[in-house]
Amino acid sequence: MNKILVVGGSKGIGNAIIKSLIDDNSIINISRTAPLLSHTNLTHYTCDILTDDLPKIEEIDTLIYCPGSINLKPISRLKLDDFRNDFEINVIGAVKTIQHYLPSLKKGSKPSILLFSTVAAKLGMPFHASVAAAKSAVEGLTKSLGAELAPSIRVNAIAPTVTDTDLASKLLRNERMIENITERHPLKKYLIPKEVADLASFLISEKANSISGQIFELDCGIVSFKI
Repeated sequence: MNKILVVGGSKGIGNAIIKSLIDDNSIINISRTAPLLSHTNLTHYTCDILTDDLPKIEEIDTLIYCPGSINLKPISRLKLDDFRNDFEINVIGAVKTIQHYLPSLKKGSKPSILLFSTVAAKLGMPFHASVAAAKSAVEGLTKSLGAELAPSIRVNAIAPTVTDTDLASKLLRNERMIENITERHPLKKYLIPKEVADLASFLISEKANSISGQIFELDCGIVSFKI
């Protein structure tokens, strides 16, 4: 049974990942609120990843860092603090977590790290300047650490398109917006959290032992196709 640390597993994609892995793995979740899930394989630590000391965990096989932000504003309305806050959540939090648990990962079995980007890091989209800048840094971190930690620790990232979570609720708040977002994607759909969790499960599994330093665009075709 692998020991998997999930940061930000109380809601959204992180919660879907926990649900997909909980029956066959020992899951440790760190988030400000506890997941609405009770299971003998789940241990929760209430913690603000940016301000609190992280709990000590002796050995970890996989680290999954899920926290993110969707801060969509015109550049004229974005303050420097918006950029700082998005960078803190998406990049500094990930760096802090990785640095803290790197010794624990090195004790793990075929250890791996999984981070999260966004399609907006590849596809220029209006009003995404702050989050796209932060997530682009996550992609750079993924590639750099993949090289630095090879061959002992694999590092990959998933870059999802719009996913039906609380974080994206403002983008999916009425039928017209849902229809517009659906039509923008060549596959005529957007994501549900389980689809992202399924890819995450693969990337941390032994089936992906030859994959590191990669950014996987789970994009319903919006980055890859022009139709």
